[in-house]
Amino acid sequence: MATHTLIPFPDELLAAKKQIREQARTYGLDFFNVIFEMCDYEQMNQLASYGGFPQRYPHWRWGMEYERLRKQHFYGLGRIYEMVINNDPCYAYLQESNALVDQKLVIAHVYGHSDFFKNNLWFSKTNRKMMDEMANHSTHVRKHVEKHGQDAVEKFMDICLSLEHLIDPLSMFLKRGDNDSAHQEPKREEPAAKFKAKDYLDRWINPPEKLEAQAKKDREEKAKFRHATPARPTRDVLLYLLQHARLEDWQMDCLSIVREESYYFAPQGMTKVMNEGWASYWHSTLMTKHFVDAKEIIDYADHHSGTVHMPPGNFNPYKIGIELFRDIEDRWNKGKFGKEYEEAQNLGEKKHWDKGLGLGREKIFEVRRVYNDVNFIDEFLTPEFIEKHKFYQYGRDPHTGQLRILSRDPVRIKQTLLYQLTNMGQPFIYVADGNYCNRHELYLAHQHNGMDIEVKYAIETLKNLWRIWQRPVHLQAKIDDDMILFSYDGVQARQQAIHDDLPKAAHQVG
Repeated sequence: MATHTLIPFPDELLAAKKQIREQARTYGLDFFNVIFEMCDYEQMNQLASYGGFPQRYPHWRWGMEYERLRKQHFYGLGRIYEMVINNDPCYAYLQESNALVDQKLVIAHVYGHSDFFKNNLWFSKTNRKMMDEMANHSTHVRKHVEKHGQDAVEKFMDICLSLEHLIDPLSMFLKRGDNDSAHQEPKREEPAAKFKAKDYLDRWINPPEKLEAQAKKDREEKAKFRHATPARPTRDVLLYLLQHARLEDWQMDCLSIVREESYYFAPQGMTKVMNEGWASYWHSTLMTKHFVDAKEIIDYADHHSGTVHMPPGNFNPYKIGIELFRDIEDRWNKGKFGKEYEEAQNLGEKKHWDKGLGLGREKIFEVRRVYNDVNFIDEFLTPEFIEKHKFYQYGRDPHTGQLRILSRDPVRIKQTLLYQLTNMGQPFIYVADGNYCNRHELYLAHQHNGMDIEVKYAIETLKNLWRIWQRPVHLQAKIDDDMILFSYDGVQARQQAIHDDLPKAAHQVG
């Protein structure tokens, strides 16, 4: 458990913190009360290994992360400048060894993050008292360890954590309805499909005996799935397991803890580019206009450029985010949007377009409020932006090993980036049938969005799902244009091509 004695703030930094806070408010930033704590590098690594929280449940992953951060710091491979927690009040940590200009930059950056946490739609459903909730989770798991043993609890937590991304982040905003078929209203029976025909030809084109036979077949098919569970495909696999798997009480508690924390962290994965871009935009604005002394300019420029540096072929959310916010502000200030601008044919005219609207600041606050990374990139990553910043697609030449441009096509570049960001880079997995073949087998389906799943991870995931479900589990996935069914029965993993003779799941997922 991370414990530390607070290091007092120097008077100069206390004064700077107050000035930055008040200046940020004059720009319209609206943030939670921010509590800054000063830490040495050892304390910073402890907190960072816990994801910024003073307490987490006992698990080896925290020790592994701490060791990684300690070695990173020891060998000069990186250091932590800021850490901020989505909470009310918002907690942020500063490392005491950082120079004053770095501390001011971090404070300005933190106020940008806190404003984003408070006002972005995708964070609106998160638990704002998560510091307390994490401590509760720690207490729960420690009690389970006392009763059932460290080894049993930690092994089960390993299983749960391997499945932590099998949630439905959009379910926090949408009412999807009850997935229990017992609560579903019966649907009115649809008549068998008929071919169009004139009245005098109808009895030959649509023979009554064939229509009745087809209707009977349809009724029998529907009867098979009348009590299907779930009633519709569901993305929240963890919730389905909590509702239907045969788990002991302590196991249900552990799984629910992992699920709750996954939902808490999900918006951070969904807005990484925007969140870091927004915070970087404001630390840049506040520092360059108000809080960099002449003697600090070189140090500030060095730190800021390091933060937003993006070598060819790399992905830096700070760089992409800040440049997009700047571009949006510039475009809406000049009126470079809308029908008239889009239909302008003269490239020179578009380049020098300036209607003097001055709507940029208002627009970026609107974007900060309602967008996530996917629609942010989809709407505002324009071909002109890609060309200006040389955001090309790179790859290694197999013969020379040199980095080279693979594509300058803005459509392909945007699509590749969207693939990486959609669903936080995780595959879309649905529960399609919880009683497959009427044998209480779990059937999952991968909704293909253009990217295949990795087979080795699919098999390992099935093995861990089996440990919770305790019955055979299956995963339908598209691999190289073929539909494959991966299965695990507790002993052997196997895969087979899906064909018409294979029993169908209750629901189809494309």
